[in-house]
Amino acid sequence: MMSGTDSPANRLQALFEGHRLTPTQRRIAHSMVRRAADVPFLSSVELAELAGVSQPSVTRFAVALGFDGYPALRKHLREVVPAEPAAEVSAYNEYQQAVEAEIENLRHLAELLADPRPVQRAGRILAASRPLPVLGLRAAASQAYGFAYFAAKVHPDVRLLHEGGTMIHDRIDAAVRAGATALLCFALPRHPREVVDTLAYAKEAGLTVVTVADSAFAPVAKHSDLLLPAAVGTGLAFDTACAPMLLGRVLLEALCDDLPDAQARLEEFDAKAAAHGLFVE
Repeated sequence: MMSGTDSPANRLQALFEGHRLTPTQRRIAHSMVRRAADVPFLSSVELAELAGVSQPSVTRFAVALGFDGYPALRKHLREVVPAEPAAEVSAYNEYQQAVEAEIENLRHLAELLADPRPVQRAGRILAASRPLPVLGLRAAASQAYGFAYFAAKVHPDVRLLHEGGTMIHDRIDAAVRAGATALLCFALPRHPREVVDTLAYAKEAGLTVVTVADSAFAPVAKHSDLLLPAAVGTGLAFDTACAPMLLGRVLLEALCDDLPDAQARLEEFDAKAAAHGLFVE
């Protein structure tokens, strides 16, 4: 059985590392990682349709990776990413297909977490930052809010940045003056330019940026010190983000592991909640 750290998706990630890719090429790479088992069997036209780009873009992508063309890239993929085509799902209706796609995203996340070191490193970085700013705009605002809500129960100073505008740089400056050393960002499609600009500003201010994004090739990657990928579902009218949400909860666990008084804080909250009848159960 192939280990989580040697999965087809991880082998594809390794193939793309070290190459300066254009936004279109990053989109192709992201699509290939999401459909790692199928890619060695796809024609350039099929891959172009999958990624939503032109067929010449796929050819240029293969050349950018150092191959003579797409046939040479596909031949290489069949050698280094051996896999059978994905099971036929045409019997599912569109709602079931969306759920199945999210299940596959979660499986991919589980494979990535077979190496826990990146998440553990992120937990240490975030736990050490006092205060801890958490950024998420537009589609990612709910992810940032959910993380900040729970993190505030164990971390002494969490600052949610979920509304953009001219004040966001001021709030980062205030966090830095208060002692912040890191910023956590949730970045999801469509990636707002303001998020990219804000991360660049945070980096200039001296913060270590940890980012949960839909892909290692997302536009926020170049402004992130540590990027943790978790794919989104695109089968419905609006993207679904089960994997990024779950990765946020995993990060919370890692955060707790590096906060010695986390358990005591949780027990204190439970005692107060019981005393005030906060919950009905």
